[in-house]
Amino acid sequence: MPQKTSFLVVFFNHFLNIIVIVQCLCIKVALSQSNGYILFTNFEKTMTDVQNIIDRNKETLIIPDGIVVISKDEKIIVFNAAASRITGYSEEEVIGSKFDFIFAKKNSERKYIIESLKDNIVFSNLSINITDNKGNIINVLASVTPIKRDETVLSVVFVFRDTKEMLFLAEEIQQKTSELIDQKNKLDAIFNSNIEGTFTIDNDWNITSFNTSAEKITGFKKLEAIGKKCWNIFNSSLCRNGCHMEQTIKNGKPMLGNELEIIQKGGKNIPIRVNSVVLINNKNENIGAVETFIDISEIRNLSAHLNEYYTYENIVGRNKEIKQIISVLESVSQTDSSVLVTGESGTGKELAARAIHLKSSRKTGPFVAVNCSAFAESLLESELFGHEKGAFTGAIKTKIGRFELAQGGTLFLDEIGDLSTAVQTKLLRVLETHEFERVGGNKSIKMDTRIIAATNKNLSEEISAKRFREDLFYRINVINIHLPPLRERMDDIPLLVNHFIKSFNKKFNKSIRQFSSSAFDLILDYNWPGNIRELENAIEHCFVLCNGEVIQVECLPKRIREFNEQASVLDNSSRQKGFKETEKELIISVLEKNNHNRPKAAKELNIDPSTLWRKMKKHNINISKSIK
Repeated sequence: MPQKTSFLVVFFNHFLNIIVIVQCLCIKVALSQSNGYILFTNFEKTMTDVQNIIDRNKETLIIPDGIVVISKDEKIIVFNAAASRITGYSEEEVIGSKFDFIFAKKNSERKYIIESLKDNIVFSNLSINITDNKGNIINVLASVTPIKRDETVLSVVFVFRDTKEMLFLAEEIQQKTSELIDQKNKLDAIFNSNIEGTFTIDNDWNITSFNTSAEKITGFKKLEAIGKKCWNIFNSSLCRNGCHMEQTIKNGKPMLGNELEIIQKGGKNIPIRVNSVVLINNKNENIGAVETFIDISEIRNLSAHLNEYYTYENIVGRNKEIKQIISVLESVSQTDSSVLVTGESGTGKELAARAIHLKSSRKTGPFVAVNCSAFAESLLESELFGHEKGAFTGAIKTKIGRFELAQGGTLFLDEIGDLSTAVQTKLLRVLETHEFERVGGNKSIKMDTRIIAATNKNLSEEISAKRFREDLFYRINVINIHLPPLRERMDDIPLLVNHFIKSFNKKFNKSIRQFSSSAFDLILDYNWPGNIRELENAIEHCFVLCNGEVIQVECLPKRIREFNEQASVLDNSSRQKGFKETEKELIISVLEKNNHNRPKAAKELNIDPSTLWRKMKKHNINISKSIK
């Protein structure tokens, strides 16, 4: 007959489960909370006390229960050694006898045996009294279970245990268990109130705990996360390669302050900073790892804003010339002098003008921009200075011009090189007198406006050709800022690409991380005639077509994909002309022939200037000696 597991075995199993749970909580909280460390210390002491109790009573804990089998006619047919030890009766004395003599209160407590035999009833957790062979009353915990065959009760099994020693032991352990549960509740509260997301894994990478902050950051509920592989919840690019927890478990050393991105339940990329530590049990065995993490989205956003602030809004660059320009912009913004910004279309002339305005004492005033090439001569004067009602056909009401709108602020005259000579003359007078009149009016209006002009033309050549007034040039060119084309600041392209990726991720609510290496090579090889504006538009084009995290070659605009074919022309040119020299010698030869003028040399070689520039860098040909 198999022996029934005693209530204390169940009790101790439950107790040991509590120990494991509390230990995990203690170790987790002790990582980051000083009060968690104190509770962890208290827990260790309590657990040691319990272990001493168990060791001290080891023999008692392993003693089997007393078992008595009683037949249908109420006679004892089985009486095991433990029953003999507890009652003092030998097996020979009781086998075949009526069971009544065992019970101290025959009428009240024998009923459990009778009812079980008669009605097939199971009784458990009974606290009853039995008598030993000397007449002493012994309190036992007991159960009565019928034995059946084809729904017919044949006998019952009466299982019991002396509680005299066990009750004292149980009380002592119960007290310690209560202390552990209390400490567990405190640790649980600390664990879930921690602003850091916290979770633990076992050695099979299954999540074993998941706090409230982890729920908020990841979007997964605790019940969704528990039991799942950690990489199914966090979806980090490092989960399969370079996992911090894996390194922690492997090396046994904490990994602190690492930054990575996870994918929220809703699909949004979230940057986090993580700490991971090995999880050790009281036997100094590795049972997994614990990780704490925080959402650093706001920190990164703040950092991005600060970076934009110190690089003058969206003027992005680490190129030496761009850094010098930013320094000049800072100095210029502290004055009220006129500024002329020159550079090809798309180099960011208006951005530079806005940066000057926003850093100046006029930053609280308006910034008014006007494209001088966008209006016919007959309309431009009215656009700049305004007009009175009835000044010309169609002037049905008074109009405020851009100069008035910009009072107290900055007026940005873009494409000033396209002004007609008549408008140039009127503009010159305004800059000299600081006064203007509306078209059709005779009232002078005082000008309180800073002028920043911009052009993509060479105004010196325009002056020589009598298309631009020299005196106006000197008025607007007090300070000149030249913005280089993108092909002359190729080292800024990676920075600009990252800047636009972040910008368009926000705009399109995507999570694109980068360009593939082959796509990025094409970007670096392209000559960007439209400069930064073209680069921005090209990346937006990619965002519209790209559905993954990495932009591939096929997402690039066609003109960029096909441009690289020009790179092979140089090799064809050398064969066609029968040159025996190497590519480097050919480039040097053509440069010398054209007095180191790169555009002319590139034209003769039938390649783009940016391709020539790249090959010169490749062959370590002196770039500074050549003319742009």
